[in-house]
Amino acid sequence: MLKKIFISAVLLIAVLSFVVSLLGGNNNNEPKVAVGDRVAVINISGPIVDGASVEQTLLGGTQAATSGQLMKEIREAAADSSVKALVLHINSPGGSVTAAEEVGRELERFKETTKKPIVTSMGDQAASAAYWLASYSDVIYANSSTLTGSIGVYMPYMNVEDLYKKIGVYTGKIKSGPHKDILSPDREMTAEEREILQGIVNQLYDEFIAVVANGRKMDTAAVRALADGRVYTGKQAQQLGLVDEIGNYYDALEAAGKLIGINGIPEIKEKQTAKPWQILFEARLSELILSQLENALNGAAADMKTAPVPKAER
Repeated sequence: MLKKIFISAVLLIAVLSFVVSLLGGNNNNEPKVAVGDRVAVINISGPIVDGASVEQTLLGGTQAATSGQLMKEIREAAADSSVKALVLHINSPGGSVTAAEEVGRELERFKETTKKPIVTSMGDQAASAAYWLASYSDVIYANSSTLTGSIGVYMPYMNVEDLYKKIGVYTGKIKSGPHKDILSPDREMTAEEREILQGIVNQLYDEFIAVVANGRKMDTAAVRALADGRVYTGKQAQQLGLVDEIGNYYDALEAAGKLIGINGIPEIKEKQTAKPWQILFEARLSELILSQLENALNGAAADMKTAPVPKAER
């Protein structure tokens, strides 16, 4: 009985997977024949976070830009001989310093190993960690209304000690050292702890300044004067040397094409996102498979309970 259930489940999964592949078509969307020179577009949308993969929303968008996915796309572009330039299409408020550092290292490696140009196109926003990544570009395009800059680092914390007292909650802890519970929300931060954390923030801030100064070919002191955490419009950023050109995504694509000797909009290579109906269908498929397996197992269990027990005969 269990063998039959297992075989039926495997066949069901195989058939449904085949249906999905037929309906979805070629999700990779990569040509199977030789292609000419083209530009790889990497979309950086939403907060930049550490992680291996990116989750799509029901409408086909993404919740965040993960360092793992971005690094993978950069490496794939570097390994593709048809890719002659990279375009970063950014619409992000920023995010993790560590995630930006990871992706930035891959962008730097791309430039060093391939000697191919990187162009950035900024959308609504490309601030903080997103500007960190844009700084690795040879040319940066922004719209006049784009919000960018926000060069700086902060470490959030809160103190709810008085709130706990008000509601009658008292906490305690046993710790191995005086700073093990640093940033604990149930007590006031000490002056020594503040000094420790400020040192960390200052180090990360100096690294951010260095990335921008190196990428934009600016004096460190000049960058530091602009880096008080404020945001700038695209037009203001251009006047300050943080952005090169005012233009949209297609202007950036055309600029990338010119850098590799192509007039007009070049052919692009871009990671394809699943369509909303595919996300719904795949979710429904998983639910259906689990439901079928559960029903089959429940049926088998019921059969085993009702089946007569064979009696031994003499």
